[in-house]
Amino acid sequence: MGTVAGNPSAPPPADLWGLVSYRPQIDPTELASAVESQISSGDLDSRTRLLIRDAVEGLRQVWEPDRFEQWLRKSAVAKEIKHILLTQHDPPGFPSLARRLMDRTKPDTASQFLRELGARIHQPTKMYIRGSISLILSAGLSRHTEDIDLVDEIPAPLRSEHALLDELAARYGLRLAHFQSHFLPQGWESRTRSYDKVGRLEIHLVDVYDVLVGKLMSNRGKDRDDRGCCCHSSTRKF
Repeated sequence: MGTVAGNPSAPPPADLWGLVSYRPQIDPTELASAVESQISSGDLDSRTRLLIRDAVEGLRQVWEPDRFEQWLRKSAVAKEIKHILLTQHDPPGFPSLARRLMDRTKPDTASQFLRELGARIHQPTKMYIRGSISLILSAGLSRHTEDIDLVDEIPAPLRSEHALLDELAARYGLRLAHFQSHFLPQGWESRTRSYDKVGRLEIHLVDVYDVLVGKLMSNRGKDRDDRGCCCHSSTRKF
C-alpha cells in the first residue's frame, strides 16, 4: 500500500531518465535536483548530456530569471552545468520537456485547503474524494492538478459556499469538482478510509486500488497518464 497523509511534501529523489520517461508532468524543482544528481553520478554519456542541456533550458523557460540564476549560482555542480550548456550544440533532443514542466500539487496544499474548508462551513458534511487528489494524499502521486474530485456530486452545504470556494481557489489553486461513481468498482464505499475530520466536515478517501481501476475505465488523457505513473514509478508501492 502507498504512503499515507502526513508524509513530508517533498518527493523522494528521482532518477533523471526515469523522471522524463515516466512523468507526463514534471515538477521543475524535482527536475533541477535530478539534473544535479545525474551530474554528480558521473554518468554523462552523450545522450545524457543532451538531456541535461534540454532540461536546464526548460528550467530557464519556466522559472523567473532571478529564480533560475539563484539555482545555478547555488548549485554544487554549477560549473559542470555551464560547461554542458556551452559545449552541447546538438538540436533539441527532448523538445516537449519544457511544456511538461509545472509545479506539482503538494499534499500539504490540498490538506490545508480541506482544513480551512472544514473550519468554515456551518452544516455537518461528509465528502468522498477520488481521483488524482486522492492519490496525491494517500499514495504519493506527484503531479499538478486543480481539481478535488468528489464522488457523484459536491454536497449541498459546500455548493452554497460560493465566496468561500472562490477564496480558497484563489489561494490554493484548487477547486471542488465531481465524478460519477459508476466509474468505480462495485463495493467501493466499504473500502474508503477516513482521512480527517475538521469542524463539521468529514473527509474520506476512496481506496487507492479503486481509484486506479476507475482510471482504467476512463479515456481521459490525464487518467491514462496517472496509470502510467503509478505502474512505472519505482517510488510507488501498491
